[in-house]
Amino acid sequence: FLLYKMAFVGYLVTPKSNESLRKNLSQIRKVPRNFTNKKSIFQLSASGNQQNNEVSDALNESDIEARKIREEAERRRQEEERIRMKKQMKIDRLNAIPEDAEAGTVEEFMYKDGVKDILEQLDNDLVGLVPVKSRVKEIAALLVVDKLRRNLGLDTGVPSLHMCFTGAPGTGKTTVAMRMGQILQRMGYSRQGHLVVATRDDLVGQYVGHTAPKTKEVIKKAMGGVLLIDEAYYLYNASNDRDYGQESIEILLNVMEENREDLVVVLAGYKDRMDKFFSFIPGMSSRVGNHIEFPNYEPEELLQIAKVMCRDLEYEIAPDAEPVFFEYIKKRMTMSFFSNARTVRNAVDRARMRAAIRLFNKATDKGSNGMVSKQELMTLEKSDFVSVEELAARGDNAIVE
Repeated sequence: FLLYKMAFVGYLVTPKSNESLRKNLSQIRKVPRNFTNKKSIFQLSASGNQQNNEVSDALNESDIEARKIREEAERRRQEEERIRMKKQMKIDRLNAIPEDAEAGTVEEFMYKDGVKDILEQLDNDLVGLVPVKSRVKEIAALLVVDKLRRNLGLDTGVPSLHMCFTGAPGTGKTTVAMRMGQILQRMGYSRQGHLVVATRDDLVGQYVGHTAPKTKEVIKKAMGGVLLIDEAYYLYNASNDRDYGQESIEILLNVMEENREDLVVVLAGYKDRMDKFFSFIPGMSSRVGNHIEFPNYEPEELLQIAKVMCRDLEYEIAPDAEPVFFEYIKKRMTMSFFSNARTVRNAVDRARMRAAIRLFNKATDKGSNGMVSKQELMTLEKSDFVSVEELAARGDNAIVE
């Protein structure tokens, strides 16, 4: 009777509650018909109360399960309705856009957001690197067109902007990462556009429980900008399964996926080592959508880089000093510890120091009036640069500027 009653009022009887009810009913049938024994009557009464409680519990359980099923069905219905309404709104919005509607010109967005200025600054800061500049312009073009689509109300999605820069030291990877952060900030794809440079020492701890806080702290600093991880392959040690770098990699993978709209991660290092790193961590490779290779500079490009550095510092190289410095660059490229533009920067700094010593000695000479002209303060002479003969005297394996 109880089973029929529950079915009538709309309750769902689970296999568990059904078995409990059948058991209670079978016990009721086994009660003797002779109730003259008071003890038997008392036991029957107690048993009946227990059976009533079990039946009540079974009813409540069925009621809760039925309510949960109804709530879940209603939630699914509401979600489907929300998706349908969103899709319909998008269709209505697209239909409302005239076929000849204009979102604006590319030049307008390039100038208004300052992207063109940053690209021109990149041309001025970096000599050569034509493939790198082309790739950066391609990414900028994607962002501009995406913004034009958004201006018309067309559907847009944030592209994967995580990058991998491969190349030798001193080829401009950090400079390009900084300019990319500025472009993303001007285009509205990052809040601040600042650059945070990190290595394994900044991300990986020395003991259990130390790595996660260090990695999260660096990520927190980089949020809203660009995180450049130099020599990223050192995060993974294939020969040591207990290396703490794996924990840092797992945190980075999660952040690169969940926070890709607020953080751009750039992995940098030598190409062969980065390829091997990606083979060990396939999840990292799948999250990096832009691979840019930075080639080594040619001697002529390095001389031009030196001129740019001097220009920014308001110096100029004397005409007769250029051949001396050019021969120095060609010789230095064949020696150990060569780092492209970094080596050139160190050589320019050394020339500035020599020029300062030369001018100081000249001004303090007994026969001098102590006056130094503006032209002298701005010119790096032939004697200020390290010569090929000086390099040869130090040996091919010497650590030189």
